[in-house]
Amino acid sequence: MSTATTATPELEPGHIDISQSRRPSMMTLIGVEIRKMTDTRAGLWLLIAIGVITVLINTLFLIFGDRDDLPFLAFLQFSAMPQGILLPVLAVLLVTQEWGQRTGLVTFAQVPHRSKVLGAKLLAAVLFVLAAFAIAVAVAAVLTPIAGADDPWQDVTLPYMARVILALVIGGLWGYAFGVALLNSAFAIVAYFAVPTVVSIVTAIWTSARDALLWFDLSTSSSMLFDPNGVSGKDWAQIGVGALLWIALPMALGWFRVTRMEIK
Repeated sequence: MSTATTATPELEPGHIDISQSRRPSMMTLIGVEIRKMTDTRAGLWLLIAIGVITVLINTLFLIFGDRDDLPFLAFLQFSAMPQGILLPVLAVLLVTQEWGQRTGLVTFAQVPHRSKVLGAKLLAAVLFVLAAFAIAVAVAAVLTPIAGADDPWQDVTLPYMARVILALVIGGLWGYAFGVALLNSAFAIVAYFAVPTVVSIVTAIWTSARDALLWFDLSTSSSMLFDPNGVSGKDWAQIGVGALLWIALPMALGWFRVTRMEIK
């Protein structure tokens, strides 16, 4: 008896056989996107800054604040201030680095399914938000017993913790949406900070139309998620409308643009 063998065709010099290669999984792509943030100097230092500033601000409030006013939720809210600023910037860099560093041609040549790459970037941004929140919870859990407040765990509930996570995720998604829509790091970061600032200023000045403008002011409406007393149905509706306007719409336009544009 003889065993049938299949001859492997010889490749010409300079050619690579990719017939046996597999498409990368979503988990692999997410890992690649996370690693990209640590491979660049700006991304690495931004990650370090998020962790260091979170610890530093809480430590300063512990040292100089009134210890009776430092329960667990206070430390958590202190962490949300710098994270609410830096996490959207991180999301912008995550999605714009292909164009800022001109690596888009390599990325999309290796993974032609552009929507899959964009989805991996989106999930990576959410994972960074969750990691930052975990750091904030850990810092608050360590410093709360040291502060010695009378009732340090007051109003600490799962619904409230979920709302804080949602508020941080909204910020991250907002930065991602502007990044994928504009595909320019500097322009997207400026737009992210300028647009809500202008809308909030108009809302504050135009008092007669404040109630109507709150439906377009996602920055103000999403801040209600930090209220321990809860969020009303109207507040949820305003958050939803603002998210559709400032997150869903630019994200959809950005995805359409990236999946249709010529990568150079």
